[in-house]
Amino acid sequence: MNPKIIAFRHELHKHPEVSTDEHKTSERIINFINEYNPDEIIKLGEIGIAFVFNGKENGKTIVFGSEMDALPIKEQTGAEYTSVNKNIAHLCGHDGHMAILSGLAQKISENPPTKGRVILLFQPAEEVGQGAREITENPKFKNIKPDYIFALHNVPGYENNKVVLKKGSFASASKGMTIKLTGKTAHAAEPHNGISPADAISQIVKNLHELRDDKTQFKDFVLLTIIHIQLGEISFGTSPGYAEIRITLRAFENEDMELLTENCENIIKKISKAEKLGCEISYMEEFPATVNNDKCVNIVEQSAKLINLDIEYIEKPFKWSEDFGCFTEKYDACYFGLGSGKEQPQLHNPDFDFPDDIIETGINLFYTIYKRALNND
Repeated sequence: MNPKIIAFRHELHKHPEVSTDEHKTSERIINFINEYNPDEIIKLGEIGIAFVFNGKENGKTIVFGSEMDALPIKEQTGAEYTSVNKNIAHLCGHDGHMAILSGLAQKISENPPTKGRVILLFQPAEEVGQGAREITENPKFKNIKPDYIFALHNVPGYENNKVVLKKGSFASASKGMTIKLTGKTAHAAEPHNGISPADAISQIVKNLHELRDDKTQFKDFVLLTIIHIQLGEISFGTSPGYAEIRITLRAFENEDMELLTENCENIIKKISKAEKLGCEISYMEEFPATVNNDKCVNIVEQSAKLINLDIEYIEKPFKWSEDFGCFTEKYDACYFGLGSGKEQPQLHNPDFDFPDDIIETGINLFYTIYKRALNND
């Protein structure tokens, strides 16, 4: 294993930062990769960074990506490099992903491209579905004009170093829906003088669950999860006049997400109108499905075989979401999994810690992809 990269991973793990606040993480990465003499450093917004390694001849532009943000969860790993930032921890493995990309910078500095260019992209705010979208809309990134983009995510439950692939949709689309229902507050002894959202909530939940369970409308998997309901205030003398419902919508395919969203809105608006309620619907943390390009998947598969890694093609996309889908909407790209252990704690758990023994595999696989992709016609 590469002791310098392992130590850097531990440093990143010890100093995590949540989405949109990864300023010191960005500084650490710049200081580390500067040692390997990139030809150019492109700042993408306040936090995002792209390191460019140019070949002498014209050729393809290959981008490798990593996320930078941690989670607002208290760590319980017991590691000597445990997070020093209260209730913030790298419990998704983005510290390991950054370490892999930093190790790739080491190898590319020793073997720079002869043609084309390689770009190492570190993006903020993946966990809230914001970072990749902002990067793709940044004029400096648009000027990069990538031919291919590659990224990986460690996947607990799979053997260490196993490469997990899928053509087409790899990870689900998801979005958070907030519904605000406005009626009229009244005395609890005279509820008829007000307009309570209570009955509307009951009907909305029932109808949305019926929609979720109707498999005939959708091409593939959809899921609708009620995560929060607030009705009025805790006051036994008051009939409520306001409510909020929060729902997570999820689908394997972008087309199904559009249909699920439209149908949900129709149900909510119809019931709200019948109950004489004002209705406002908004969205946040929107992730498109991560849809892999076949050619890019083939490049990853061929590269994995060249360095004798086990490969597994999954039949169905993962139910979790990645904002890498913002890249796959616009560019030829592949997002793949790297097994992080069958007994490894699941992502976002307080006891998750990225396994150091898969870092070298990630570096070598990215490096092999880099060599193949630059020479792929």
